[in-house]
Amino acid sequence: MPAPYFDYAALAPEIILAVTIVAVLVADLLFEEREKYQTSTIAGVGCLAAMVPVLYLAGNGADRTMFAGAYMVDNYALVMKALFLLAGYVTILLSTNYIEEGDYYQGEYYVLLLTAVLGMTIMASARDLITIFVALETLSIPTYLLAGWRKHDARSNESSLKYYLMGVLSSAVMLYGMSIVYGLAGHTHLVEIAKYVSTGGGGQLFDVAIFFTLVGFAFKVSAVPFHFWAPDSYEGAPTPVTAFLSVASKTGGFVALLSLVYVGFFGRGDAWQPILWVLAAASMTVGNLIALRQSNLVRMLAYSSIAQGGFMLVPFAVANQGDGSARPEAFAATVVYLLIYAVMNLGAFAALIAIARKTRSAEIDTYAGLFNYAPALAVTMSLFLFSLAGIPPLGGWYAKLVVFKAVIDAGTTQAVILGVVAALNSVIALFYYARVAGMMWFKPAPAETGAGRVPVALGAAIALPTALILAIGVYPNLFARLGELATKGL
Repeated sequence: MPAPYFDYAALAPEIILAVTIVAVLVADLLFEEREKYQTSTIAGVGCLAAMVPVLYLAGNGADRTMFAGAYMVDNYALVMKALFLLAGYVTILLSTNYIEEGDYYQGEYYVLLLTAVLGMTIMASARDLITIFVALETLSIPTYLLAGWRKHDARSNESSLKYYLMGVLSSAVMLYGMSIVYGLAGHTHLVEIAKYVSTGGGGQLFDVAIFFTLVGFAFKVSAVPFHFWAPDSYEGAPTPVTAFLSVASKTGGFVALLSLVYVGFFGRGDAWQPILWVLAAASMTVGNLIALRQSNLVRMLAYSSIAQGGFMLVPFAVANQGDGSARPEAFAATVVYLLIYAVMNLGAFAALIAIARKTRSAEIDTYAGLFNYAPALAVTMSLFLFSLAGIPPLGGWYAKLVVFKAVIDAGTTQAVILGVVAALNSVIALFYYARVAGMMWFKPAPAETGAGRVPVALGAAIALPTALILAIGVYPNLFARLGELATKGL
C-alpha cells in the first residue's frame, strides 16, 4: 500500500496553526503570571502567519488534492480558510483585555480558541464524511469548554452544559445519517457518493439518511426548531466566545452543509431541498419574532443570529432547478452572505463589549443616551445594527440583495413564497435593530455614566469590521467575486 501523499504547501495554514498552539502552550508554561498576556500576542501572530500560505496558494491558482480526494485545497477552501483565520484573529483582539481583566486562564483559552480555528480550516478542505466529522468535532469540543470559561458563574456553567449536551445529541444524529449513507453508497468520499446518487440508488432509505445528516447540522447552525440551546449558551458564555460561536462556529457548520449538499447530495434535490426550505422559513420567522421581545442585547443578537442563519439557508433551498442541474449563483449567494455576516456580527459584538465597559451591562435600557457620552461607539454600533438589517449603503444590503436575486432567478412557486417570507422578516428585523439605535440616539443619558478608554486591541476589533462594512456597501464587487470563485471550487 503506497504511503499517503502530503502536500506541505497546501497544509501550511494548518501546520502553522498547530505550531502556534504548541507555542502558546509552552509560553503559558514558561511566562510569569504578569506576562501571561503575551499568549494572546502569539496567538494573533499565528493566525496572521497562517494567512500567508493562504494568500500564496490563492495566487498560485492550482487545486491541490490529498488522501484520495478526501482533502482538497481549492478556491472554495481558500476563501473559507481566510474567513476563519480573520475571524479567529478578530476574536483574539476582542479577548485580549476581556480575558486578562477577568482573571481567566489565558494560555488555555487561546489554545482552545486556536484549536477550534484549526478544526474550521480543516473543515473548509474536507470532502469526505470522516474528515468532515473529525473537523467538526475538532471545532466543537473546544467551544464546549470555552462556553463555560467563567467557571464560578452558574449561568456560564449552564450554558456550557447545555451546549455540550445538544452538541453531542446533534453529532449522534448526524453520524447515524452518515452511517446509512456509507452503508448504501459504499464510500465516504463525497464525489463517490454523488456518483451513487446520480445512478438513482438508495431510494427512500437514502432520503432518510440525508434527513438525519441535515438535522445534525441544523443543530450546529442553530436552525429552528433545533435552536433552543443557542440563546442561553450565547448569554452565559464570555462575550468574545459568544461572538466566536455566532460567527465562526456557525460558518463552520454552513461550510460543511455546502460541501455535503453541493458535492455529495445534490442529485437528490427532492430529498434535501424541502428540508432546507422549512428550516430557512422557520429560522427567519421564529428568530426575528422572539428577538423583538428581548431586553438583553446579547440575547437579541443570539436570536438575530438564528434569523440570519435562515437567510443563509434561503439560496440553498432554491439551488436545485428540479432537473438535477445546479444554480451556481445560489451557492455563491450563500458564500457572500456568510462573508458579510461574519464582518457585521463580529463588529457588533466588538462594539457591545466596548459599550459594556461603560454601562457594565448588556441590557438594552442601559444604552440610553449613549451618543451623548460615547458618540463614536454609538455611531459604530448603529452602523453594525443597520448593516445587519440590510440598510444601504452598508455592507448588509448587498448580502440581502444576492439572496433575493437567487430567489427571483429561481422563479418557482416555492422560491417566490420563500422570498416573500424573507422580505417580511427583513422588515421585522429592522424594528428591533432600530429600537436599539433609537435608545442610543434619542433617549436621555443616565445621571452617572461609565468612564474609561477603549483598549487598543478592542478598538482595532471595532475599526476593522467598520471599515469593511463601509467598503462592501460602496464597492461590493470584491465579495461578489469571492463568492463566484468559491463556488467554482466546489
